[in-house]
Amino acid sequence: QVQLVESGGGLVQPGGSLRLSCAASGSISSIKDMGWYRQAPGKQRELAASITIFGETDYADSVKGRFTVSRDNAKNTVYLQMNSLKPEDTAVYYCNADARPTGYIVYRNYWGQGTQVTVSS
Repeated sequence: QVQLVESGGGLVQPGGSLRLSCAASGSISSIKDMGWYRQAPGKQRELAASITIFGETDYADSVKGRFTVSRDNAKNTVYLQMNSLKPEDTAVYYCNADARPTGYIVYRNYWGQGTQVTVSS
């Protein structure tokens, strides 16, 4: 029905930048909220940033001022620009979206497979 595919992860030095992308594909009627969660080793998955269809954003306190979430509704794609990266940002980053598949009445929640971000010198 709906697939989310992330890209853009990798290894970066402290203070560096990365840009993550997540494209939704399949038979999609509409997408509401989209966002990025992250899970560090031994920790629970947490919200990093989210964005509504209207462009309203929300950030975890730990990433405010460093990360910027954006989306291209025409491409069903959400982005996460990460600047001034710190070692504590190391985690698997997961894309998340509330999407309504074609022919369905209700929205369903979908996850991507995750992309590794490692911040290390």
